[in-house]
Amino acid sequence: MANTKSAKKAVRQISRRTEVNKSRRSRMRTFIRQVETAIAAGDQAAAQEALKAAQPQIARAAQRGVIHRNTAARRISRLSARIRAMGA
Repeated sequence: MANTKSAKKAVRQISRRTEVNKSRRSRMRTFIRQVETAIAAGDQAAAQEALKAAQPQIARAAQRGVIHRNTAARRISRLSARIRAMGA
């Protein structure tokens, strides 16, 4: 348990930041899920549009430190590759 005043403040800040990060991560996952759904349905145009909407959300999560920037790049890359493979 936090004893000092500064430690108690840190606990409050961490809990607020955790809520914000949880929200951002959830939002990013929702957009990714929409892309996955479009891919599963076999609709390349819808998947492309969903990815276009998801890309900024993934990049923003990385920019805010919710996920690592390489993780963001990897997710975008793999989704793009799966969408490209649908057309082939």
